[in-house]
Amino acid sequence: MSQNRLSILIADEMHPSLFAMLDEVGFTYIYQPKITRSELLEQLEPFDGLIIRSKTTVDEDLLSRAPHLQFIGRAGAGLDLIDLEATERRNIRVFHAGAGNRDAVAEHTVGMLLALLANILKADREVRQGIWDREGNRGYELGSLTVGLIGYGNNGRATAQRLSGFNCRVLAYDKFLTNYADSFAEEATLDQIIAEADVLSLHVPLTDETRMMINDTFVERFAKPFYLINIARGEIVSLAAVVRGLESGKIRGACLDVLENEKLAKLTPDQQAAFDYLRQSDRVVLTPHVAGWTHESYVRINEVLVRQLVESKA
Repeated sequence: MSQNRLSILIADEMHPSLFAMLDEVGFTYIYQPKITRSELLEQLEPFDGLIIRSKTTVDEDLLSRAPHLQFIGRAGAGLDLIDLEATERRNIRVFHAGAGNRDAVAEHTVGMLLALLANILKADREVRQGIWDREGNRGYELGSLTVGLIGYGNNGRATAQRLSGFNCRVLAYDKFLTNYADSFAEEATLDQIIAEADVLSLHVPLTDETRMMINDTFVERFAKPFYLINIARGEIVSLAAVVRGLESGKIRGACLDVLENEKLAKLTPDQQAAFDYLRQSDRVVLTPHVAGWTHESYVRINEVLVRQLVESKA
């Protein structure tokens, strides 16, 4: 590798726009999107940087094979596959591109919610079958509801901005921020959201604290029946708890872009039972982890990531 130019191993599938960006700012790189875990461990040793998406787990074993590693770039928002304590001990900088897909996530969030509130998917299926049921598809207006956001970072703030156009009240809770109220959302406590929200939307990373945060106890704490949106990480929400909430009426409907197990061919019996219920329910909108996955965000993520790498090198 060049002694004057930082070398990067790109270990996941990336939009081709990345390569011209790296060339322009003077990085050298090897692109191996199909690299296996064992191959990665064998080849990582000489590289200064590693760029990944969601295929690669960065743990102690991997880092021990990378004595020259200075930075890791995550082409996306979530960092749950990276051992951040281990990277900090080694003074390895970690960059993510949460700002790159925030607009896509926000639009998808609002789109799923509108589809649910207005019975758009249910009505579409019925009309295709020759059923013309106006009363059965009478919907609710988003502007009449109070939306609670847990997490007010890139995605939460962008979502609040879109929601503000519908004139609904938006409450935001973020335990890591202070004085973050703005023209789009009111700063709120978690208890206030539980007491007042008609809609709960999750915008937090997957951590030990947030794993299975939405469980039976959490659902029952809500003062009012509510709509649930999860476009964050699947393991934050217990699908079995969602099913029980829908059955009891405590959850009015759910928008799920992510699932606790997204390998649908490898669900446990309990997960399969929950998934079978959800996929047959007219009160559930499902998408395959695509909230941040637009043609525009695919390029924008690269722009955000490379900009951070350049700023760190300056």
